[in-house]
Amino acid sequence: MLTSGVGGVNVGQDGGAVPHIIVEYSANLEAHADMRALLTVIHGVALETGVFPLGGIRVRAARRDLYVVADGDAENCFIHVTLLIGVGRTPEVKKAACDRIFEAVKAFLAEPFERVPLAISLTLNELNPELTYRHNNLHQRLA
Repeated sequence: MLTSGVGGVNVGQDGGAVPHIIVEYSANLEAHADMRALLTVIHGVALETGVFPLGGIRVRAARRDLYVVADGDAENCFIHVTLLIGVGRTPEVKKAACDRIFEAVKAFLAEPFERVPLAISLTLNELNPELTYRHNNLHQRLA
């Protein structure tokens, strides 16, 4: 069931939980880690937090072929995880979810982290409900 959010935006029963999780990474990281497996891990951890509904979770990767990291050494790798979530969660809930996801990413990349220069980061951004539009039927299908 859809309800009207702030500014008439349609949001789910969960208040627009979303999240969209974008994993941006340097192409050279693929030589050291299975990125599809990492996306699966992130999806599972996001679900395990209990904060996000199954029908709202979207995890995707954005491989970057053009990049310069730190001193420009071609061996330098990076990965940045961005969580885009709906408003309405307490700072404690947001921090706990970020902590769990960040720790899972670090654990997954622990072995390459020991071998290659690697920068790992994560940011959470809350979506403005007046400027966020969604239309999907995944919640109903998964109910």
